[in-house]
Formats: sequence, structure tokens, C-alpha cells
Amino acid sequence: MTDPTPAARSELAAKTRTIAHEVAARHAADVDLQARFPTETFEAAKQAKLLSAAVPRELGGAGADLRELTTMCSELAQGCGASGMVLAMHHIQVACIARHGLASPFFRRYLEEVCERQLLIGSVTSEVGVWGDTRSSICALVRHGDRCRLEKDATTASYAEHADDLLVTCRRGPEAAASDQILVLLRKPALALTKTTTWDTLGMRGTCSPGFKVASDLPEEQVVPGSFADASAQTMVSYSHILWSGVWVGIAADAVARASAYVRAEARKKPGTVPPHASRLAEVSVMLQTMRNNTAAMAAEFDAITARPDGMEQLLTIGWALKMNNLKVSASEMAPAIVHQALQIVGINGYKNDSKYSVGRQYRDALSAALMISNDRVLSKNASMLLVYKDE
Repeated sequence: MTDPTPAARSELAAKTRTIAHEVAARHAADVDLQARFPTETFEAAKQAKLLSAAVPRELGGAGADLRELTTMCSELAQGCGASGMVLAMHHIQVACIARHGLASPFFRRYLEEVCERQLLIGSVTSEVGVWGDTRSSICALVRHGDRCRLEKDATTASYAEHADDLLVTCRRGPEAAASDQILVLLRKPALALTKTTTWDTLGMRGTCSPGFKVASDLPEEQVVPGSFADASAQTMVSYSHILWSGVWVGIAADAVARASAYVRAEARKKPGTVPPHASRLAEVSVMLQTMRNNTAAMAAEFDAITARPDGMEQLLTIGWALKMNNLKVSASEMAPAIVHQALQIVGINGYKNDSKYSVGRQYRDALSAALMISNDRVLSKNASMLLVYKDE
């Protein structure tokens, strides 16, 4: 993707920040309470043309790199964690198409349509029976001449009812191995969704991602070229772990901002004195800075790698996979720890849902981080890789 100019970076971040403050934050409590999709936020995002940020500039998008996309997700998550996560998931789907589908005339036209119509793309990588292993599928694409049929029973389908289209994983064909997967774009007009579970969750309630049985008839051209194995290793894993970390940074930053406002309010009551919890605020600011810098550094390193001629090959290495997994585990553990510290600073006013210093929603949203691809699963993979990896 073309690296955007500093002015373009600033404009994207500014637009997202405005929507976060003026729209997402205003509706966040109701989105959480009702477990409803943040419709107002994404109407504003479409008007601001934020949904085409990851589309290459030659196709009408902003050509944003991973650093800018991460900033966007962090900014939006400070207003509403669920909104930030939906934006992150959308950017991941667009990036998979933009980085692996440009050899296809269909997908080039599709990305132009994403820009024109500001389409929101959802994700369906989970499946009943594979026990959370996204690199394994039971369902398969069945071909009948130049047409295909796909049926998938998904444990979760990211904001599927609210997305314009879905990017789905499946086996290449009925005879293919479980790990021989492809990515398939399902267009909403030809898509049948049957809800199989509810979405009454502890946190991230506005992401609205219950289980669905997904079925669609489609032309062969809607299959993303290549294998999901490559798309996963070279794009989906990195974009997921870095953008998700950006979301968790935003949630943690919101909690720290509330704690900071509380400490300043306490300081104004007794001019010339340092409030008792000010030292805790200093400690948690160190944690937040560490988390933010680690996420930003990984985004910058990814962009630097992809700018090299052999960048796509470097993203297939064990060393890079370990870095991404380490970021995911670290950020997902630090986010709830930071919000917990913010709660300790504010005390009962942070615990009460009707307080302006409340961090209840942020706490519940942050707890989802360790469950989005279980940290136990990630660490188990790391353990296997470290047995053969030589750190150079």
C-alpha cells in the first residue's frame, strides 16, 4: 500500500477523534446497556469515508498503513470500545483483500465499491466443531460449474447482521484437508443468515457477534486468490494482533483519563496538596505508555518490513510470529490491569455505573482481550515455536 503523507495521517486521525468524542462516546453507554450495534458511530464513519482507509489510493482509498489504522482504532475505542473493535475487524478484512486479492479484477472493482459505498465488511472465521482453531475448517466450498455453494455453522460471526458483506474461511473443496483453507467474500443480497445463539455478553456488547448458520450461492470470482494460510500469516494475524492491541490501548487510555480527571478534581479541593492516589496515577501512566509504545513499535516494524522487496516472506518467519503472539498476550493482559488500577484510583465513583468517573464498561470490555484467540492457545503455540527458534 502507498504510504500516506503526514497530512493524510493527521486528517484520518482527526476525523476519527472527532467521531469518537462527538458520536461514539455519546452513545457508548446505551450501546453497552442495550447490547446494540453502534449505528450512529458507523453512519458518521461512513460519512467521513473512514471505512476505505485501508484501500489502496489507486483504487480510491486513503492507502493508510498499519500505524495509521492502529491510531484510528485507538482513537475510536477511547469513545466506545465496541466501536473501536468493529472498526479494527473491518480494517482486517479490507487488508486481506487489498494485500491478497489485487490480482483479481473482481476484487479490484470490489474495493472501489467499498470506497464509493463505504461498505462494512464482517468476519466469519470461527466454526462449530473446530474448538476455536481458526486455521482449521469443516465446511467446504462446493462447486457446480461456474457457481459455488458455501454453508458454515459459525460460533461467532462478527457483527454479521449489520455488515454489508462477510469474509468467510472454509476448506478449498470437499476433498481438501481441514487446514487447506481459502477466503470467500459473501455478498449480503445472496446471503442467508440463521441466528443460532444470542449475544448477551459481559463486555464488547455492541459488537453484536452471535453464532449464525451462513449460506450463500456465489460465483467463483468471489474467492480471494491464494490460500488462507498465506493470508493469515502475512496479513490477518499481524493486523489482528496490532489493531486489537490498538483498541485495548484506547480502552485503557479512556480509563486512565477518567482516573486522571478524578485526581485533578480532588487536588482542586485542597490546593497545594497532592491527593493520596496521585502516586498510583503516576504508576498507571507508566503502564499505559509502555503498552502504547509497544503497540506503535510493532505497527511501525510491520510497515517497515512490508516496504522491503522480501517483506512478505519475512512475515512468514517464526521470529515474526512470536513477536505478534507476544504483543497479543502482553496487550491483552495489560489492558484490564490498567483499568483495574484506574478503578483503585477512583474508588467507589469508578465502580458506580452512574458516575462520570465510572470505568465499569471499560473494565468489562478489556476482559474480552485475553479471550479473543485464547491466550492459553497463543502461549501453547509460542512454546512449540520456541523449541526450534534460534533468536538471531
